Amino acid sequence: MKKLGLLFLCCLQFSCSSQRMVTKINGVSFVGSRDQVSQEHVNPVLNVNANYAAVMPFGFIRDLNSPKVIFDTDRQWYGETRRGAKQYIELLQKNGVKVMLKPQIWVWRGEFTGDIVMKSEEDWKIFEDTYKDFIITYARLAEETKSDILCIGTELEEFVKNRPDYWNALIKEVRNVYKGKLTYAANWDEYSRTPFWDQLDFIGVDAYFPLSEERFPTLEALKSGWQKWKTKLVELSDQNGNPVLFTEFGYRSMDYTAKKPWLVDRNEMDVNLQAQADATKAIFEEFWEEDWFAGGFVWKWFIHHDDSGGPKDNRFTPQNKPAEIVIRNFYSNY
Repeated sequence: MKKLGLLFLCCLQFSCSSQRMVTKINGVSFVGSRDQVSQEHVNPVLNVNANYAAVMPFGFIRDLNSPKVIFDTDRQWYGETRRGAKQYIELLQKNGVKVMLKPQIWVWRGEFTGDIVMKSEEDWKIFEDTYKDFIITYARLAEETKSDILCIGTELEEFVKNRPDYWNALIKEVRNVYKGKLTYAANWDEYSRTPFWDQLDFIGVDAYFPLSEERFPTLEALKSGWQKWKTKLVELSDQNGNPVLFTEFGYRSMDYTAKKPWLVDRNEMDVNLQAQADATKAIFEEFWEEDWFAGGFVWKWFIHHDDSGGPKDNRFTPQNKPAEIVIRNFYSNY
């Protein structure tokens, strides 16, 4: 009987250990470049222990009311085209890195995609048709390359809100083409109103949640700032039966890094490498142990590693900063 008891305890310990060892999506957002990627560009991804990369071809519209999505043209950077995305995917996969293919829209002058709204029914139809061409093109590429995840849109709240039937139909058409897992990248203040999570495989969130008003937030303050958001995320996951995936997460290496983490303007805010590292550590400590949480993709990772980031840079990339070490260490354990 004593031996049976010991055997039971060993099995229980192994079971709990196995649950903790479930592999997370430890991703980087692999930014498209003018250039093809080579092994020297992939090695830093491997060195940071990433097991996933988001490959992000782009489509463009002229302004928030322009109905035509322009994509896969000779005027785009190589990494933003279908040909470039395929080359990036194949080399990453050759190195054992899985891929989320994440085609995105860019509005000229950098206007926020969540505000895209057409002015007439005719324009909506043109926009819907060209957006479908854009997404189905990359759904076919995702299937051709056996990419693990396809993201069908990024931060398109007004488009989703105004045309719900379109999105239901689009998801069905994508599933006819692509047999892998699907997500959508909702902005941090949008995800709770996204109506089609039950039709996808992940609840995708671009996790730029405000956490602290402080110029120099402590790790404890950052973790405290997560609690109200975390409660809402787990509730949504429970309701839909799908795990949460941070389709983007990251912080700028500057003062007030967690006050408005979504800011991309070229402000002159003082460089604060420790704030970025602490905010990155906080998100890992709050989420990577949770079984309802799938993982995420660091925003953002440039292919020319040696020339990216560094101690004088106050932008998002963690490259050549203390935050890179934080990412490497956490990714090695999950």
